[in-house]
Amino acid sequence: MHETSAFLEAIYARYGYDLREYAMPSMSRRLQVALAKTGAADLGALQDHVLADPLAFASLLGDLTVRVSELFRDPEVFRVVRERVVPILRTYPLLNVWHAGCAAGEEAYSMAMLLQEEGLCERTQLYATDLSVPAIELAKEGVFPADDLVGITERHERTGAVTPFASHATIAYDRLAVAAALRRRILFFQHDLVSDYAFGTMHVVFCRNVLIYFGRELRLRVLRMLAQSVCVGGFLCLGTSERLPPELAGSFADFAPEAHLYRRREAP
Repeated sequence: MHETSAFLEAIYARYGYDLREYAMPSMSRRLQVALAKTGAADLGALQDHVLADPLAFASLLGDLTVRVSELFRDPEVFRVVRERVVPILRTYPLLNVWHAGCAAGEEAYSMAMLLQEEGLCERTQLYATDLSVPAIELAKEGVFPADDLVGITERHERTGAVTPFASHATIAYDRLAVAAALRRRILFFQHDLVSDYAFGTMHVVFCRNVLIYFGRELRLRVLRMLAQSVCVGGFLCLGTSERLPPELAGSFADFAPEAHLYRRREAP
């Protein structure tokens, strides 16, 4: 663990990316995978390499912060959003939705498709952010493998969709490209949940399957930052293995526990 901590300190000093409070067992496993991938003899050699080569660091950062995602992952969550959150969102003239830790953008595109089906996409600005710049660049393209098209279509239907998935994307040569009209609704950019500030006033904030990689204190600090972005009456959605800690229970009410969905209370 000492080697891992020293490595992360060096990364922070050189590039300003603070990974020091990520869960150490998970980070150590990811560094071992990175060692095997790069062929570096040990963490010292890998450290020398990435400190001298910003491109090598960018590639490593993607490996250390990679998220496993897919279009309409956890469709039951999207169904709850469609059936219980969307009716409330309809009461607003304009909407802001933030996907924090968006990886390659699958969740943000899934939400854009849902909003399109519900007639809300044109009045919604979606923001999608991630620590990894390569992930953001991939997300902007909106192109994904189509090898799981059957699974994607099935998950989409389980959200309560009334239009076919094919209406949202062009499918050819084992790839699917999200429709340009949906891509234009999402602003992708780099954002560090650990060190950057909250931004805007969001009606919905998704931060799913990101916090599980953080230590407890960092997790609480990030959640407090996210809470600052949620408007009164707005929603915060966490991952299936994540819970809102007691320290924030006064700021949020359980809205749909089965979907790990919370609603912002009015200030006391």
